[in-house]
Amino acid sequence: MTSTRERQRAAARARLEKEMAERAARARKRRQTQAVVGAGVALLLVVAGTVWLASNMIGDDSGTDNVAQNADSVECGWVEIPAGERTPTTKDVGLPNTQQSQVGSQILTITTNLGPITAKIDQSAAPCTAGSFIHLAEKNFFDNTKCHRLVTEGIKVLQCGDPSATGKGWRETDGTGGPSYRMPEENLPTDKRPPYPEGVIAMAKSNQPASTGSQFFIVYGDSPLEPDYTVLGTITSGMDLVKEVAAAGDDGAFAQQAGGGHPKKEVVITDLTMTAS
Repeated sequence: MTSTRERQRAAARARLEKEMAERAARARKRRQTQAVVGAGVALLLVVAGTVWLASNMIGDDSGTDNVAQNADSVECGWVEIPAGERTPTTKDVGLPNTQQSQVGSQILTITTNLGPITAKIDQSAAPCTAGSFIHLAEKNFFDNTKCHRLVTEGIKVLQCGDPSATGKGWRETDGTGGPSYRMPEENLPTDKRPPYPEGVIAMAKSNQPASTGSQFFIVYGDSPLEPDYTVLGTITSGMDLVKEVAAAGDDGAFAQQAGGGHPKKEVVITDLTMTAS
């Protein structure tokens, strides 16, 4: 009997040990699985963090690019003329974009009945005025208008850009027309002597500040004007045409006002364009 019980006990111990060994093996396998899953989760978190960091860094770079792009433009303060203050000589072609480029240059081409006149416009020096000219040119604002004023004494300028100076004969309102907005002056030659040498193209204005519109003048001889007028650019060809007009003289129509008069040799702008150079 003793021998039988011992064999039974030994068999029971063997089964217990086997069961315990199997449990231990399952536990090890479970721990290994958990370790693998944990490592996978950790790796996933690392990858996700890397992606997030990279995306934020890209976002920062994009922001830097936007800043750089914004640095290439300037905000222009167009002053729209209220409807009740507009006159029959006001030509409404809307407002230019508020943001205007202040890099690069433009070629201004004034096609006239006498031939072409060209000028180089530095957008970094007069970005808003250049932007206004681009806008007006795209609207055909200057097409079929006359250069309405010539001054041959004191200052030597040919003035153009009035949309009301059209048709046959000269109107009493010549010199009063412009777009439905005004803008502040810029690029004033306060440190230049003379401020407006021969070959300069600049903007006309009234005696009030921020009254620049569409009218411009071409200087064909050094002029002792005060540096109150925006310098738009420099004539690159066609100055001989302007001097021919000056040599023909004016009719003195504005002698009692601002001086000069209508040029006796008529100048009609048939087309005006602005193109990037």
